[in-house]
Amino acid sequence: SLSHTHSHTRTNLYKTDVNSDSAQFVFYARRAMRLLAEDAIAELPHEKISITTPCGLCEGIKPIPAERLCAVSIIRAGDALLECVRECLPNVPVGKILIQRDESTKEKKPKLYYGKLPPDIADKDGVILCDPMLATGGSAKMAINTLVQVGVHPEKIIFANVICCPEGLHALALTWPQVKIVTAQVDQSLNDEKFIVPGLGDYGDRFFNTIAET
Repeated sequence: SLSHTHSHTRTNLYKTDVNSDSAQFVFYARRAMRLLAEDAIAELPHEKISITTPCGLCEGIKPIPAERLCAVSIIRAGDALLECVRECLPNVPVGKILIQRDESTKEKKPKLYYGKLPPDIADKDGVILCDPMLATGGSAKMAINTLVQVGVHPEKIIFANVICCPEGLHALALTWPQVKIVTAQVDQSLNDEKFIVPGLGDYGDRFFNTIAET
């Protein structure tokens, strides 16, 4: 997970504050997601290289070509994080999965509506799955299952999310222990409505400014 520097803590406070307007939320959310994207990319396969600096030789690593990777978003909130990944890896192939929680059920069970993935995704060396929130873990588990069904090895999947909770982490670890999770923040718990507490509400509504006026 990301280290909680003072700047990151300040970013979290601004983006989670109920009084932050959409512009503030987007600005600070994008800052946090860019940090998260860089951290997730650092977990991908890499190659060792040797370069020459003005003062001598230097051993290091570089990421493998973006074409050998894939970034997949869980629509709609995941699209925000996906764009931050694409800013770092402009050539990365992209996939989309639409999963929504059934709010009419107490368990908020997920339902898969749509999936569009690169035809060669099973041959990729790494897949970053993007969804800013990990609450019950239902959507994430279904998305990972969708990837595995088309041939992606679970150990090649990195699940990147901005805020999670212990219940979601536990649920995901039980079902897909091979999947690496990269998160910016672990919050307290879920409430009775299956929302993360303290959390920040509905990430997609706040990022895309679709909160209903009261």
